[in-house]
Amino acid sequence: MSEELAPGLYLVATPIGNLGDITLRALEILKQADRIACEDTRQTQKLLNHFGIVTPSTSFHEHNERQRGTELIEELKSGARIAVVSDAGMPGISDPGSWLVNAAIAAGVPVIPIPGANAALSALIASGLPTEQFHFLGFLPEKAGARRTRLEDLSAQPRETAETLIFYEAPHRIADTLADLESVFGPGLRVVAARELTKLHEEFLRGTVAEVRRDLAARDRIRGEFVLLIEAPAKNPGSPGVDSQTRETISARVARLQSESNLDEKEALKRLARELGQSKSELYRELQRERARRK
Repeated sequence: MSEELAPGLYLVATPIGNLGDITLRALEILKQADRIACEDTRQTQKLLNHFGIVTPSTSFHEHNERQRGTELIEELKSGARIAVVSDAGMPGISDPGSWLVNAAIAAGVPVIPIPGANAALSALIASGLPTEQFHFLGFLPEKAGARRTRLEDLSAQPRETAETLIFYEAPHRIADTLADLESVFGPGLRVVAARELTKLHEEFLRGTVAEVRRDLAARDRIRGEFVLLIEAPAKNPGSPGVDSQTRETISARVARLQSESNLDEKEALKRLARELGQSKSELYRELQRERARRK
């Protein structure tokens, strides 16, 4: 017979696809908790119904996290046992939960992690990329300019050795993100795009960013949430030759096209935009940023 559940906040990992990945401990916590705080009650209810769990649930998502979280903290201070779950994976990892954890700690409430499935780590261990050093960055910015700037910042960071950078990406943005990675880090960047993890159509696309991009571009439709991993190359601070080895700047490409094909800057940008599958206006903004950095 299971021991009686102690009061506290339980962060319960749930399956990211395959329901068989739920742990025995997670099931016991969900059964004995006084309440389950869910990112989406409808999604969680499918899991609860599958395992015959009748614990009451309440919505707890990014839009009501502080208001509902304040109510949950009051219950916890009174000795409640509350489980927090996201739609899939671990609460607080690109999902609601972090604010509630900090509030619980401040209130002197025990916080107990219940380990389980996680998309980022599952993709990493099967990727074939370095696992000694990795950096999880969640979702990249949705807007093209902000995403490109973020990737440029990551490219410029010094690294003594190569490390794996891990992102989450939506299917409707994966092509644009790969195009930005190719432009910033170069076509030879090693990447892995993992989709539908633990599900029937689980797939790992491994190769250079140019190869993976071509593979996905040839498909009629791209489905499934992605974990995107890249092997960010080593880059010593102050080394003059590193940046030119990892990527060719937009200004250098434009200058080369102008020289080789006798084009003016406008036409060179237009041709480069076609080659990279990007908009001319975005390339122009990047050209201006490069020139500003050199001033």
